[in-house]
Amino acid sequence: MRKRKSPLLLAAVSVSALALGACAGEEAEGEATAAAAQETFIFARGGDAVSLDPSEVTDSESENVSQSILETLTTFEEGSTKVAPMLATEWTESEDGLTYTFELREDVVFHDGTEFTAEDVVYNFERWANGSAEDFPMYGNVFGGYAGDEEHDFASVEALDANTVEFTLTKTQPTFLKDLALTPFSISSPEAIEEHGEEYGSNPVGTGPFIFEEWKRNDRIVLTKNEDYWLDGHPKVEQVIFRTIPENSARLNALLSGEVDMIDGVDPENIQQIKDNPELKLYSRPPLNIGYLGMTVTREPFDDPLVRRALSHAVDKEAMIDAFFGGQAIPAKNPIPPAVEGYNDDIDPYPYDPEKAKELLAEAGYPDGFEMELFAMPVARPYMPDAARVAEYLQSSFADIGVTAEIVTFEWATYLEKAKNGEADAFLLGWTGTNGDADDFIYSLWHGDNIGSLNSTHYDNPELNAILEEARTITDQERRNELYRQAQEIMHEDAPIIPLVHTSPALAAKKSVTGFDPHPTGRVITTNIDFE
Repeated sequence: MRKRKSPLLLAAVSVSALALGACAGEEAEGEATAAAAQETFIFARGGDAVSLDPSEVTDSESENVSQSILETLTTFEEGSTKVAPMLATEWTESEDGLTYTFELREDVVFHDGTEFTAEDVVYNFERWANGSAEDFPMYGNVFGGYAGDEEHDFASVEALDANTVEFTLTKTQPTFLKDLALTPFSISSPEAIEEHGEEYGSNPVGTGPFIFEEWKRNDRIVLTKNEDYWLDGHPKVEQVIFRTIPENSARLNALLSGEVDMIDGVDPENIQQIKDNPELKLYSRPPLNIGYLGMTVTREPFDDPLVRRALSHAVDKEAMIDAFFGGQAIPAKNPIPPAVEGYNDDIDPYPYDPEKAKELLAEAGYPDGFEMELFAMPVARPYMPDAARVAEYLQSSFADIGVTAEIVTFEWATYLEKAKNGEADAFLLGWTGTNGDADDFIYSLWHGDNIGSLNSTHYDNPELNAILEEARTITDQERRNELYRQAQEIMHEDAPIIPLVHTSPALAAKKSVTGFDPHPTGRVITTNIDFE
């Protein structure tokens, strides 16, 4: 492969030059320090990443860092889920919808100096296809399994020449172009993967605007500017730092003191304070998410739909939203938000009715209630900025119908692993839509094939599975919408989850920050970030 000078070396030279200039006197030193502060963007969030190889994780904390380092073939336009070019500049689709041919961006270089070509795309997709649900969970979920599986979506991925790659599908996939924009399908340097092996997730190498420099676990991830980035004039800042500050109040204090430039996970009660501060600005993402209480349906007594419906009647969502979401949420009744096509508004939500809940528990054989564990997330999420308080509210609500819930929590990666493995009676989780399609929510989280990866409820309904599979193989959007409306009816009746909220996640930043897109998918894109 053709080699170029490493941008990491160029960044180091730039930093060294700044350091030398700072020695030219006390006044110059102060000016250099002020300039350096404006050249570093610090984003504070509630939890650390799990891995910086997004293909092997499903959490947004990992993805939000990876998006600055690695890039996908397609992406989404600012503020929407409409597909736009990224590493692919254009594409054509065959009449039968089974073959897609992509022209790739030329003169793009990985951070290790190797040139990006069609062979690199093939390498990455073959790596994922030859893996497993344990290795690459999102690949199997999105593309129907892995190499050798009957339902695997790819017949082949071929490099036609250095800048042309062709995907041949085994069946039509209506969301294919959107799926390629998902962060887990970012293209990594094959040489870096081979060099680092199992440690690649701690040593990512992509083509993105920033280069991975340092990771101090549960503290910070430091990225430096890619001087050879293909988009002229970008990125705008020299360095990006992702800080981990678990407590929402501590993150806000860090913003108020100037320690960081932007935070997520804003407590609802602090929103007005931020609005009233002339030195700060508030961002709200469009609601493309679901926060829910999942129940592991393979564990007693949650294997009984009557019990699950009883708990659904025990929750006053409006009161919960008033208390803990500060007007930044609406009550949920379905597993997808209203903005997603196929949303079934004809479904009546389970009304708050403790007496009905007690009747259903008695019918299920639990007239005196039961004891359970309730998993509460240790981090703020866009769909639930304060899971601990929501868990306490649910604990109190369940106590009113005779159910004793013990709240437990774990470090974030452990929490996700235990929930995935079915070790929770009930758990708080959620999902931010990645491509704006109902499939991304319902198939990802509740199809039986995804048990052990994204389907933490272990819910496996053959009727629902068949509907979701059919919706994946047709391009008639009206028919797909009807299938998803049916899917929501099934889930409402079976109640493997209690849909709680759809939020408009809030972020806060210094007034001087510019170029941030509060994208509905929850992405943290740093390419255009700058300071006034």
